[in-house]
Amino acid sequence: MSYDCAFLTDLLPEDQVSFGKSDRGNHAADWGAEEADRGVTPDAVVWPESTDDVSTVLAAANERGVPVTPYAAGTSLEGNAVPQFRGISLDVTRMDDVLEVRPDDFQLDVQPGVMGSMVNETVANEGMFFPPMPSSANISTVGGMIVNDASGQKTVKYGEVGDWVLELEAVLADGTVIETGSKAVKTSAGYNLKDLLVGSEGTLGVVTRATLELEGRPEQIRGGRAVFDDLDDASNAIFDAVRSGVDVAKIELIDSLAAEMANDYLDTGLPDRPMVFLEFHANHGVREEIDFCEAIFRSHDVELFEMSEDDERMAELWKARSELAFAVQSYDPDLRPVHPGDVTVPISRYPEIIRYAKSLGEEHDILVPVFGHAGDGNVHYSVMVDPEDPEMLETGEEIYASIVKRAIRMGGTCTGEHGIGFGKREYLELEHGEDAVEAMRRVKAGFDPNDILNPGKMFPETIEEDGRVELPASDD
Repeated sequence: MSYDCAFLTDLLPEDQVSFGKSDRGNHAADWGAEEADRGVTPDAVVWPESTDDVSTVLAAANERGVPVTPYAAGTSLEGNAVPQFRGISLDVTRMDDVLEVRPDDFQLDVQPGVMGSMVNETVANEGMFFPPMPSSANISTVGGMIVNDASGQKTVKYGEVGDWVLELEAVLADGTVIETGSKAVKTSAGYNLKDLLVGSEGTLGVVTRATLELEGRPEQIRGGRAVFDDLDDASNAIFDAVRSGVDVAKIELIDSLAAEMANDYLDTGLPDRPMVFLEFHANHGVREEIDFCEAIFRSHDVELFEMSEDDERMAELWKARSELAFAVQSYDPDLRPVHPGDVTVPISRYPEIIRYAKSLGEEHDILVPVFGHAGDGNVHYSVMVDPEDPEMLETGEEIYASIVKRAIRMGGTCTGEHGIGFGKREYLELEHGEDAVEAMRRVKAGFDPNDILNPGKMFPETIEEDGRVELPASDD
């Protein structure tokens, strides 16, 4: 179903509205949807430049029952930004101002279209940084990070993006503008609407301003890697280090297959063996923490443990991990991942989920590289299949789903940081139970009774009751 969005020309200047095929096509998919060939072309694209613009568009769309899907950098991986029922793609990338820096309070106010890398560049001269920044910061926006509750390599020490959001301004479906949270570091005043908006994937409101908490840059930063002969040794060393309280800022795992892919892509000459990448942050005593970690790793038969304080050397040591996503994609032109794997389990179950993922690949003779933010139990995995081979594709889908379900049964989650989008909708009830998901639906209905905000995500059935049907991929 298409929607008549001509009303937009009466609301915004001409250069903020487009019905052109190219602009609409550029907003049909995010990275995850492109991989899955699940793009849907919106009927119109708008570029709001202020909170008032967002409010005006949402109020008018809500009155007419026109779906609105927020869009920013388009780097999400579960179809989160796909306009599943066409309507309007609301592109907030022109709302890209850093509004205010308050170094005395360790705070920063930004609009949602600010790129993550700009945050750290802005506050660097104050000796500060935004600790939970994901590794995709240079290609993703603050707004996207907030509504997907992103996390990354430093989560093991600093937590998720949502843990560092103090206050939000957001526009609700009917155009109402609200402020929630506080610039104080704590508040117990009323319902915590801020944390409802964090991770809501644009289904409850559109974030138009955020106050972020900052941290002083540590005086001592050391980074490096450890090489193991056996994947079990590597994953157990990580568990042991975290359980023992090693104060590590990053602790990342790649298996031997992922190492092979990285070596093939980068021509590094590294051994095709499991590797753990490490970074330590401290103002004093960092050497003692490194020695503590090394001693634990030695007890798990580590072959090589090397660290550096030189920035260029640290980047070199980390390169195999930092370039891994591109390495996986380019490894074999006939293979592609069925979906971006992203499960998280309690740290005590981490070695077990790694073994399980690898065993499925070996059992079915399908490549399954595993890697990820090991310190918080997050496993990324790629089930590599030939999309032209129906039998292999079906098996790959089964492997992918089996890993997700096993993670949930371990007390973990189907998505550590990518969100639900449309890619993980089928697992929400399995993870939370019918009653909890029904409570989520009621929250959605309270915020957005006409279900215009990012419909088709998390709760597709609320749209189907409206008489709409989910659209196939569209080039039009």
